[in-house]
Amino acid sequence: MPIGASLVDVPLRDRLLACLVAVCWGVNFPATALALEHFPPLFMAALRFTLVGLPALLLVPRPPVPLRWLVGVGVGIGILQFAFLYLGMAAGMPSGLASLVLQASAPFTVVLGGIWLREKLSARQFAGVAVAVVGLAVIAVHRAQSAAWVPVVLTLCGALGWAIGNVCSRQAKAPNAFHLTLWTAAVPPLPLLALALVVEGPDRIGRSLAGALTAQALPSVLGLLYVVVVATLVGYGIWNTLLSRHPSNVVAPFSMLVPVVGVLASWLAFGEVLDAVELTAGAVVVAGVLLGSRPGRAPAPAPVPAVGTA
Repeated sequence: MPIGASLVDVPLRDRLLACLVAVCWGVNFPATALALEHFPPLFMAALRFTLVGLPALLLVPRPPVPLRWLVGVGVGIGILQFAFLYLGMAAGMPSGLASLVLQASAPFTVVLGGIWLREKLSARQFAGVAVAVVGLAVIAVHRAQSAAWVPVVLTLCGALGWAIGNVCSRQAKAPNAFHLTLWTAAVPPLPLLALALVVEGPDRIGRSLAGALTAQALPSVLGLLYVVVVATLVGYGIWNTLLSRHPSNVVAPFSMLVPVVGVLASWLAFGEVLDAVELTAGAVVVAGVLLGSRPGRAPAPAPVPAVGTA
């Protein structure tokens, strides 16, 4: 499909598949919140990537990319993004609000691309970053008034980790993005497990494992399985397939449906209701991301995103 392709050029089947991915990733946030009710956050992140990365090492050929970029994607997205995101949610970040704040990864990616890769920042991208930052600042200030700003900062650190992983993914230039996604999942388990043992302690980790097969822990186990199977394997399998068929600037806007689904799913699952300030500021963040990612007349192909939306 040519660079100038538009949404109307995408078959209805593929548009529905893109919407399905947004639903998978949006529901991922309340599923994560359920899992965190039983598993410590750092240990849960280690479990997630162990369940994805171990089969990848055994069944999937290593992508032909420099090792430093493969490790960089794994550290940025696997360790930094999910360690901070899960710590933030465990500290009280509502799952719906987390799905909004994590959109900060887009402006962070633009800024890091300009600094690290010397990519020129267009006026539209600069405006989009500025708008998104304003929305995030409003959320942080509003939360600070209720002494709940620490979870917001942790989630923003997770978004920054995602952005670092995105830049490394661009440098990797993997011919098969899904293979890169699976192999980078093999990077985080051991470092995350070491952090979990130090921060959360072997006793807490042991209790979570010992009680994992009880009826009380069943919702958390199902939440973890959803994160691994549906959000990671199914979601990214479909997403990368769509990116192989269509330009990324046509497919990528569907990801903006993720926070919408995340907020609605969190409301249905937990009765979470964001107040007017948070909803308005969240809409401003999404608008800034859309503005900054809107293609110009002849956009260069964007990098295929690695695992990290959720």
